[in-house]
Amino acid sequence: MQLTQLYKMQYGLDLFISNNRKEKTDVFREKGLALFVELAELANETRCFKFWSTKGPSENSVILEEYVDSIHFILSLGIEKGFELSSWPEGKIEGDLTELFLKTTLSINTFMEKLTIETYEDLWVHYGAIAGKLGFTNEDIIEAYIAKNEENYNRQNTGY
Repeated sequence: MQLTQLYKMQYGLDLFISNNRKEKTDVFREKGLALFVELAELANETRCFKFWSTKGPSENSVILEEYVDSIHFILSLGIEKGFELSSWPEGKIEGDLTELFLKTTLSINTFMEKLTIETYEDLWVHYGAIAGKLGFTNEDIIEAYIAKNEENYNRQNTGY
């Protein structure tokens, strides 16, 4: 999947948010924590780990929206460190959905501790494995990202 368009859109949103913030501080670590939170929200919507519950996952559209919430932060973290990828790195990560969430959490932590292009690409590979397990296509992800990016601008304009 080509990522260039998404990086451009994310750069614009990040700049818009930065220009509207009163306090001008480095928010890299906050974005990292936000990524962990968004990943957890995605896991919660899939309910893959809730062995105690018989309730099924949320609707696919809700899960997809949660999925692209994390992409906003993955892109933004990469932009801040100059790690803008032209395409989604390829790789194979095995495991059920719960295992993929755990492995992706570790890859986020590794990236936040060791800021290299290799750890950043590994994060994308792990996150892509979740998309594959959820059955999301490149088109699904791009369309949902564009829609959520637009919503994020609207939120900024209304004091979110």
